[in-house]
Amino acid sequence: MTSMTVIIETQTDAIGDKQALSKRSVMTAMWRGARGRCPNCGEGQIFRAYIKVADTCNVCGEELHHHQADDAPPYFTIFIAGHFVVPLMLAVETTFAPALWVHLAVFIPFTTALCMALLPVCKGAVVGLQWALYMHGFDPNSEEAAADKLGKAKTAGF
Repeated sequence: MTSMTVIIETQTDAIGDKQALSKRSVMTAMWRGARGRCPNCGEGQIFRAYIKVADTCNVCGEELHHHQADDAPPYFTIFIAGHFVVPLMLAVETTFAPALWVHLAVFIPFTTALCMALLPVCKGAVVGLQWALYMHGFDPNSEEAAADKLGKAKTAGF
């Protein structure tokens, strides 16, 4: 039997200090994100608009602007919604055999509303996942985070 060991690397920052990365709970971070809360503290809002992620948490100050959710939330939204809508459509068709216009009148608004409701949930979970796994700029030792700090230092003097 083989075992898997996860090694968390440390790197030196601009000053030469090493920052060890603590383990973050993926499920907790995703659950908090799915609820629209900060993946770090679980208290602050992750969104400042419908699906626009806030730059920082309004409670703990965690920077959230690094996320790169891209196409994952819409993909997961369509995937999940399809697993609800298609069986429901088939059940309605086999049970009641309604006219095509009834299907259109019922399932287009239902599918649209379901997708609109699921999209922020999926996006919050993806941002929580990225935060928990130190992806993109969420890793304080990454080049992205160093460039972000350098950019802030340059603009702070002006």
